[in-house]
Amino acid sequence: MKQSLRIKRGSETDALYYVYEVDLPAGSTILDALEYIRTGSVPDLMYRHSCHHGSCGTCTVRINGKECLACLTKLEDFAGTVPTIEPLAAFTVEKDLVVDPGPLFRRLPKDAIKLRASEWSGGSITRDPISDANQARPGGIDHFVRFEDCIECGACVSACPVTRKTWTDESININAFMGPAALAAINREAENCPERKKEMLTLAGQPNGVGACEKHFECSRVCPRMVYPGKHIEQLRKLISFGG
Repeated sequence: MKQSLRIKRGSETDALYYVYEVDLPAGSTILDALEYIRTGSVPDLMYRHSCHHGSCGTCTVRINGKECLACLTKLEDFAGTVPTIEPLAAFTVEKDLVVDPGPLFRRLPKDAIKLRASEWSGGSITRDPISDANQARPGGIDHFVRFEDCIECGACVSACPVTRKTWTDESININAFMGPAALAAINREAENCPERKKEMLTLAGQPNGVGACEKHFECSRVCPRMVYPGKHIEQLRKLISFGG
């Protein structure tokens, strides 16, 4: 299938939009299209990617103003139109579709654990499974752990109206909103490590924490892994209000 794409290129100060045409098989993704362009006539097109299956979060971009994983977004969804592909908002653009994710990573709680008990272990289900397969465990395994849902893709930060207003090159300062990704991670750390709960609630209770959230909930709408950061922020808000 032939498809045109409008891509924002350049840096913060000299960005322009360019239209490119690709010719790819049905089922191809936006990331496939970017690869097609880069390996063809535009070898200097810059974007990030790694896993190609929605696990690493590095290929997140905005497509027609909505945050998406390029590796999971199908070209055919835009048939008959010319989608606009842009870098994430709120972050500093390094070039083309590449942004500096440093402000997100620096806000995550220090020394947070990376593994946690699965919701599906021990036969206990705490949320509706997407399919029956999610309940399956390998033979002889009674308990296992899995990686945290959040892939730190930055989609929630880009979609959040507050971070888009307050994050700057010096956005790690105390006055800028922590952001939904960091607050969701703080809530998870409080759940996973009860001994750190007080520390995490103190962190979330700072002026740039839950109090700076304006409850737009755009973060939850765009999260590709259904982490629902807005839910975590509201849970923190209640815990802080009731003294933990």
